[in-house]
Amino acid sequence: MNSGLTKHSRNNVVSLSFTTLGIGGRIGGVLDDLGYKTPTEIQAQAIPEILAGTDVLGIAQTGTGKTGAFCLPILERVLQRGAKARSKRPLALIISPTRELAAQIMGETSKYLGRSWIRYCCVTGGVSQKPQEKMLARGIEVLVATPGRLLDLALSGHVDLGDVRHFVLDEADQLLDMGFIRDIKRILKLLPEKRQSLLFSATMPREIEKLAAQVLSQPERIEVTPRAVTVDKVAQGFVNVNTGDKQAALETMLSMRDVRKAIVFTRTKHGANRVAKKLDKHGFGVEVIHGNKSQNARNRALDSFKSGSAWVLVATDVAARGIDIQEVTHVINFELPHEPEVYVHRIGRTARAGASGVAWSLVDQSEQARLKSIERLTKVKPSRIDIKMEDSGMQKFVPVERVDTETPKSTATQKSTQTRKRRSRRRRSGKRQSARAA
Repeated sequence: MNSGLTKHSRNNVVSLSFTTLGIGGRIGGVLDDLGYKTPTEIQAQAIPEILAGTDVLGIAQTGTGKTGAFCLPILERVLQRGAKARSKRPLALIISPTRELAAQIMGETSKYLGRSWIRYCCVTGGVSQKPQEKMLARGIEVLVATPGRLLDLALSGHVDLGDVRHFVLDEADQLLDMGFIRDIKRILKLLPEKRQSLLFSATMPREIEKLAAQVLSQPERIEVTPRAVTVDKVAQGFVNVNTGDKQAALETMLSMRDVRKAIVFTRTKHGANRVAKKLDKHGFGVEVIHGNKSQNARNRALDSFKSGSAWVLVATDVAARGIDIQEVTHVINFELPHEPEVYVHRIGRTARAGASGVAWSLVDQSEQARLKSIERLTKVKPSRIDIKMEDSGMQKFVPVERVDTETPKSTATQKSTQTRKRRSRRRRSGKRQSARAA
């Protein structure tokens, strides 16, 4: 195995085209129409290997174009082969850890194919299985799936993986973090021995290396290290705060004038529910999303957040790599993640489409070591945010550097801000009346 740019140097990537990599014909025309002229580094390295039938171990973080790195050559090979899939027997299988990521891959696949004859579908939990069974029965060439629902369909006889020629494990580190290792091993037993296997992961801990050894055969190792691990336009800061004071700190920060659309990350599902419940009680327009929510509930929460009906979204890391929502001005880490790479994925939800953004973290004494790990990975030292205690006993959080984001307010966001102000005035009025009554 080798690492780095195995076939092309960084300087040569800009001179490459998808056609020179082997992506031509119908898909090449679609890419031209979409304005995709130059492949990313991971695409420049992975596409020729996958087209050649080689197994690939890809190490690349979110935002590097790795979905295209495996989707484009797989679709190209299916088109070149020209054979349609039989009923219930897909030709390509892509495993994703979450419903949101699976839907994102499906969206990219649809975009690349245009009006091609290739059939595809996405099977995930949280929604009715019947429509998925019907699509599989008609025959599909490309199947994107989460592990649990795929096994349900396989064990009930609605899908047979015996014809799979291309197998992809995407976001393998997150699959392991979410406890899917047993499901993955069960899926591997259902696959034919003669196949092409691809494994992509943002990180490469020892557990992923062991999994790669089981899944891949003489793979080409492709590792792309981005020049900047975190987004340049994200201003990062942290607050030293006791765990018991984090909710008060969060609400104070959310009340600051620059916070217009915020995602709050917690480590656990119960923690997300608890934080969201308190925010809702105190008048914040909030939605919550995590793995225990049904697919319909998650879609409703995301739609509410996108439209501006809710301006705060509390989420676990199930959403960190799958949310692509414009105008998110702030990301707040209610708790720091165990892995510093997850922090990078979290704060990448802001500063989208060229906008600037802010990432704040609430850090208690037990999380100091995690903060140091994040600093080592990102090579950025977040600004400290001071805490000042007022005479009333309330905590006031004053950022060392106030950041005015340039993201324009949408009409829905302005309405949400007006609602927030009205609720705040009602709460202050109620407190004054209670005080007079006392």
